[in-house]
Amino acid sequence: NPVTTINYGIPEDSKVTIQIYSLQGKLVEILTDQNIDAGYHVVTWNADNHASGTYFVKMHAGNYISTQKLMLVK
Repeated sequence: NPVTTINYGIPEDSKVTIQIYSLQGKLVEILTDQNIDAGYHVVTWNADNHASGTYFVKMHAGNYISTQKLMLVK
């Protein structure tokens, strides 16, 4: 099942960008790039078209930036 959900919360309304990068640093997909209301949210990534391997999820919201590692195993 190559579908995963990413849960996140933001304390105030802000522009949120969530991107998926390959291990080589290539931008693979943009999950969201829009203004989001404060609160808790869920984004889904369907990785059917991507190979198994290591990916990075980068979230940028206001002054906050977070990067997490994600393993895709098909």
